[in-house]
Amino acid sequence: MMVQTDPRLLYIDLMKKCLTGLIYEDPGCGPYGQPFSRFHREVGHDWPLKAHTMIGEKRMNNLRDAVVHVVRENIPGDLIETGVWRGGACIFMRAILAALNVTDRTVWVADSFEGLPPINAEQYPEDAKYDDLSKYAELAISLEEVQANFQKYDLLDDQVKFLKGWFKDTLPTAPIEKLALLRLDGDMYESTMDGLTNLYHKVSPGGVIIVDDYNIIPACKQAVHDFRDAHGITEHIQPIDYCAVFWIKAVDKQG
Repeated sequence: MMVQTDPRLLYIDLMKKCLTGLIYEDPGCGPYGQPFSRFHREVGHDWPLKAHTMIGEKRMNNLRDAVVHVVRENIPGDLIETGVWRGGACIFMRAILAALNVTDRTVWVADSFEGLPPINAEQYPEDAKYDDLSKYAELAISLEEVQANFQKYDLLDDQVKFLKGWFKDTLPTAPIEKLALLRLDGDMYESTMDGLTNLYHKVSPGGVIIVDDYNIIPACKQAVHDFRDAHGITEHIQPIDYCAVFWIKAVDKQG
């Protein structure tokens, strides 16, 4: 007897494997360049040469679960990632919405599309303690390339909107009313704090907050705790893998 499998789940799983480079065993590039390793792709501990995301299978599974959660629980709002690289995580979010036949939510794609900003050591001294990621050309992916990546999966449509520029310039005036999912992948203290300060108050109760670099970049972790302490946020922080964490917003606290 054949086991019946939901085609929606098959599509979502196939998208994950394609976006992470697991299907074609994409080798690494950048400062962590290395031959393809299933383990490194699972935990996102490399920079793939061609794959459209570097966050790895475990973080993609978390993202899948988060999107399914907000849809099934009817948590109001859109979905956003701040810091998108080649766009893979945002493409995945849009694919999941398509698989679930969700037509009333937008995926916001926020990035400078020029890499990370130079360190502002005077205003954000925590960033000066870490490697200056603005020097890595591999992180500077143009808006046009990210849009083309969406198009490759036939997912570039009116439910995808782009916010181009430094977060300090774009996020304060972003035309977003409510968020059900906030995924922060800005690496730095400044970028993480910009995302929390300008977007956290828009996250609906029951919404999901994901922080990608929490456990590997001390400045990112410090920004999270500085913000949480300043605003009395006590929801439990849950690990995803060696790198990322998430929590579910229990009470609508103003950021």
